[in-house]
Amino acid sequence: MSEQESTPVVRRVDDRHRYEILVDGRRAGLTAYRDREDRRVFFHTEIDDAYAGRGLASVLVEQALTDVRASGMRIVPICPYVAKFLTKHGEFADITDPVTPEVEKWLDGVLGR
Repeated sequence: MSEQESTPVVRRVDDRHRYEILVDGRRAGLTAYRDREDRRVFFHTEIDDAYAGRGLASVLVEQALTDVRASGMRIVPICPYVAKFLTKHGEFADITDPVTPEVEKWLDGVLGR
């Protein structure tokens, strides 16, 4: 087997409400969202342990947020990783909305938690 891996691929999976990052065709992680009107509310990001430490979460979130911009939507970063990413990437500030108790309550209802 080759030590060299292909470039990770990020895809949006609308029916599962998430973006996935694939390495050599295998899902290495995801960032999950729900849409509320024109806002994409991100609430969870994970990278499988086997792929940890490779910077994949950053690649995944950057491409997901770029897709949100291209879709004409806005970002609500409930997910701590997405929120942290946004503090370091000001290029998304113009499409980022604050997390409010009202949005958190809405998300809890949608997710049944």
